[in-house]
Amino acid sequence: MLEGNKIKLRPIEPWDVDKILEWENNHKNWRVSNTLVPFSKELIMQYINSAQDIYSVKQVRFIITQVDDLVPIGSIDIFEFDARHQRAGIGILIEEEHRGKGYALEALSLIDEYALNVVGIRNLFCNILEDNTQSQSLFTKAGYVEVGRKINWFNDQIDWLDEIMYQKVLV
Repeated sequence: MLEGNKIKLRPIEPWDVDKILEWENNHKNWRVSNTLVPFSKELIMQYINSAQDIYSVKQVRFIITQVDDLVPIGSIDIFEFDARHQRAGIGILIEEEHRGKGYALEALSLIDEYALNVVGIRNLFCNILEDNTQSQSLFTKAGYVEVGRKINWFNDQIDWLDEIMYQKVLV
């Protein structure tokens, strides 16, 4: 378990299935996760029960909780892990009622330490839509820099949006 001043990052557990299902099937989150159809409870359980070894499945998810309890308030993922090139993507979700309290910034700091010191990752990246200024601000505060822009990359059924790529070099 990774622990900061306000939050802990813990592995996902079978009892997290309902909360993860709630997050994954919330239409508000689909836009940033590129989800098109709801997940089943069985599919989420398969994911939870699958190997959480980042070297075999190329990803790992941690549940974010407040320091004083184990109740999930969000999750943070390392995905597209590439051991050879020592890089991976980062995704983070904080429940709406827990946003603006510094939890996401602390989670990113804890995941930096884990990525560098445990897994040996040198570079982290994230992709953020141009209208998601909250996430842009978060990742900039966490030390990520804009390294590229994919023009007209995302169709939100109203307009085409650019996707901005951010990167953080850990060493």
